[in-house]
Amino acid sequence: MKLTTEAEVAECVADARGPLALRGGGTRAVGRPVVGDVLDVSGLSGVTLYEPGALTIVVQAGTPVSEIERTLAGENQRLAFEPYDLCGLLGTSGASTIGGVIATNASGPRRIQAGAARDFALGVRFVDGAGTVIKNGGRVMKNVTGYDLVKLMAGSWGTLGVLTEVSLKVLPGVEDVTTLVIPDVSAPEAVAAMSRALSSSYEVSGAAWIEGAVWLRLEGFAASVAYRAGALQKILAPFGESALMPDADWTRVRDAQPLHGAEAVWRVSVKPSNGPLVLGALPEGCDSLMDWGGGLIWIGQSGGNPAATHAALQAHVATLGGGHATLMKGPEALRAAGPVFQPEAAGVAALSAALRTRFDPRSILNPGLMAAEPVRAAG
Repeated sequence: MKLTTEAEVAECVADARGPLALRGGGTRAVGRPVVGDVLDVSGLSGVTLYEPGALTIVVQAGTPVSEIERTLAGENQRLAFEPYDLCGLLGTSGASTIGGVIATNASGPRRIQAGAARDFALGVRFVDGAGTVIKNGGRVMKNVTGYDLVKLMAGSWGTLGVLTEVSLKVLPGVEDVTTLVIPDVSAPEAVAAMSRALSSSYEVSGAAWIEGAVWLRLEGFAASVAYRAGALQKILAPFGESALMPDADWTRVRDAQPLHGAEAVWRVSVKPSNGPLVLGALPEGCDSLMDWGGGLIWIGQSGGNPAATHAALQAHVATLGGGHATLMKGPEALRAAGPVFQPEAAGVAALSAALRTRFDPRSILNPGLMAAEPVRAAG
């Protein structure tokens, strides 16, 4: 059912007698398949409050990201964390919503400089698994006591509560953007070049390796961008001749466009220095690109054995001392058969289970979506 108010969401959750499959824009069909009544919150849409002078905006969770971006652009402002749109990658339709962005902590190339979606969420309102409306945070940056529910909800994939409203810090727009491109670079050389650029004082806002080329983005006042671009070209000369591309399309990196059409897709997060190790262990026939200086790897595979690739990826990441490999797209049988998300260490898994028991005692909110094994919701 499609709901339009927070009160309706609370009533439906409180009255639920079985599992609920939460849906916003319907763009992220990720995780183990959830069998349950669809709770559609895309009707909770609209800007509640916008204060350009304070760089804050409050929006209902079902508001399309595109609508928020248009509103901000009218005041020469923008979302800091550059949320990705995976419709093309996943073969889905619909409009990405801000609730889905925060619930999945969806963050694009600018995360390497500005931070993740969770870092710009100032406050949230949500309905827990008992049907109780909970508010945490506010419209300004401040410390909180007890649970930091804003951070907790980011990346919970709708398993702890149904987001109804989000308060965000936004950033001013920029005058100029350019991208320094170094072609024909191997993965290890690319990580070394990106690391050198990111450790410099030249404020790189995007560092990616795409289709064999290093992309380094610079944003700001035109004079500053020109100076920093020239300085970067000098310090990166050992990696090859570079060129400036003012019209580089960073949505290609953000949305992993070179992998559109792949039958199976993984999103792997590791230390940047471990990026080449992950790529070196892939079976033949896999395509990839790196973002966040090598810390985020998108991998696509068509044909072959995606189940074997998935198991090997998660096992390999587990040996690297931190990181995770998530199956973002794949046959439903594969998504249903094993852990879509990286298996958690025992202590973390126990903490996650305790949190879900606290916020969803009946286990009705997206049950099993993030689990290593299917979860039967209580009736």
